[in-house]
Amino acid sequence: MAGVKIKIRLLGTGTSQGTPVVGCHCAVCRSLDRHDKRLRASAFIETEHCAILIDSGPDLRQQLLDNQITKVDTILLTHEHKDHLGGMDDIRPLNFMAHKPMDIYGLGRVLNVVKKDYDYAFKSDPYPGAPEMQLHKVSDVPFMIKDIEIIPVRVKHFSLPILGYRIGNIAYITDASFIAEKELSKLNGLKVLIINALRIKEHYSHFNLAQALSIIEKLKPERAFLTHISHNMGCHADINSTLPKGVMLGFDGIVIET
Repeated sequence: MAGVKIKIRLLGTGTSQGTPVVGCHCAVCRSLDRHDKRLRASAFIETEHCAILIDSGPDLRQQLLDNQITKVDTILLTHEHKDHLGGMDDIRPLNFMAHKPMDIYGLGRVLNVVKKDYDYAFKSDPYPGAPEMQLHKVSDVPFMIKDIEIIPVRVKHFSLPILGYRIGNIAYITDASFIAEKELSKLNGLKVLIINALRIKEHYSHFNLAQALSIIEKLKPERAFLTHISHNMGCHADINSTLPKGVMLGFDGIVIET
């Protein structure tokens, strides 16, 4: 991994409802600032030899089009909730262009949900045009995807065990409400930490702003970006100006390089 240049693009930085929220007329949902328009959370990582998508939510088609992404080698899944899994059918054009199944990594429980929700893709004689997937079960053991070492990081989403990922000197954590000390130790020495911060007020299954900032202060990455942001956080311009040096609200389309 030494010397490998990594670029990560946040394709979506919103919650399960996105922003604007259907039917909401709050200041954030009415904002004309593009930084307040948030698709469901997802990220795209590139090196010279590899392209990795983290999560494939229901906005995947739009995210691929908006960011002109035509090549994805692998999908890493954090967990099975539909805002992170609901766009898997949209990998079909990626299959067609690559002429091969998509490699998909996740916890065994999560892969079972993929097989259930997209059962038509796993039939012995699937219909022509069904998405093609090659599933790989993830544990605590680091693994390689071409030139990149992937380190799974176990976190809790309320009581649900889910995964974040460290990739080189970047880590991506979403939907977390608790990270054990053993797992935090995997995140030392980061250049970039991307971590969820739902809103100002505490929440039972996601870090709020204060909790995310506490994790950032403990780990001391060179830079930190917040994601999985609710409209209840407030407008980007208002909140971003209050954050500590080196910390900022992520927004859809931001590109971070190391």
